[in-house]
Amino acid sequence: MKAKTLRLTRKIQLHIDLPDYEERKEAIAKLYDWQYCCFKASNIIVTHLYVQEMIKEFFYLTEEIQYKLADVKKHENGIINRSRLNSTYRVLSDRFKGQIPTKILTNLNQNIERSFIKNRPKYWSGERALENFKKNNGFPFTSESISGFKYDEDRKVFCFRLFTIPFCTYLGKDFTDKLSLLHRFIKGETRLRTSEIRLKDGKIFWYAVFDVEQEQHALKPQVIAEASLSLEYPISVKVGRSRMNIGTKEEFLYRRLAIQAARKRAIAGSVYSRGGHGRKRKLKAADPFKEKEKNYVNQRLHIYSRKLIDFCVKHQAGTLMLVDQEAKIEAAKEQHFVLRNWSYYELTQKIAYKAEKAGIELVVG
Repeated sequence: MKAKTLRLTRKIQLHIDLPDYEERKEAIAKLYDWQYCCFKASNIIVTHLYVQEMIKEFFYLTEEIQYKLADVKKHENGIINRSRLNSTYRVLSDRFKGQIPTKILTNLNQNIERSFIKNRPKYWSGERALENFKKNNGFPFTSESISGFKYDEDRKVFCFRLFTIPFCTYLGKDFTDKLSLLHRFIKGETRLRTSEIRLKDGKIFWYAVFDVEQEQHALKPQVIAEASLSLEYPISVKVGRSRMNIGTKEEFLYRRLAIQAARKRAIAGSVYSRGGHGRKRKLKAADPFKEKEKNYVNQRLHIYSRKLIDFCVKHQAGTLMLVDQEAKIEAAKEQHFVLRNWSYYELTQKIAYKAEKAGIELVVG
């Protein structure tokens, strides 16, 4: 039986691998231009797709009109002169040709159309608004656009070219599986899917998407692990007579509140900060605490979810149940403090991802 494959996304920082400063400056300026083109192109694509989908509403006064969103050459009632996918691509090609590689436009067009089709029922019913793309959304590319991918033993970095621009990776003190995944990609043991590059504050980040096989563990579907999420203990889990509390209120909540209190003190002290550039200068001391809180919570939730899945694997639990979770979520909505500091949604998402990777069935009750 063929092993099930999963997609893993890893955030990897990149440096432009050029010796001259002016060359590096020119290359990063080109990347920012591509990102800005993709920002504009994304909004254009989703607008055209929405108009094509809702065009039936524009014909509400003429019942005799028969139409189909298809190529007029292939369908009798077709109303466009090419396929739907090609119609949006041609719009982009006419506007951005020569400003950005066409392969990026092709991947962007395909990604947005897939997302649009997935959410089409909610657009139609009015339950969801059209996606609004931002300037830092990045640009997609496939592994075919990468050449010369290799590991430099002397510098201990991975090097490659993307559309003739040379890059090298910066992993720092990496304690994850990024290093092994990149080595496996070089050996051909894993596949690199459509990935994305984003630029922020002069830094380049590669969101690499890998195909990996699902972990194989000796799990028993009839063995059920029951887990409960709360503020007192982030996770409490039991399998038969074995029980474990993962994390504590003091460890998770109090440290989070300490970061929030530090930010409030910084905001209070910003009244006496030197002005000159408006809000940015005034809140220069306070803004980093927001990112610190986000990073702290994200790191804690990763550890808690990892310990939960390891506990299930150790006891061969093939099914994981989150007990009374729906009721707790509804109760939390009535208490602002709990809703603000519990982070139950993020924790549930991390548990679901790790459970799928380990081959454990997740049931939310």
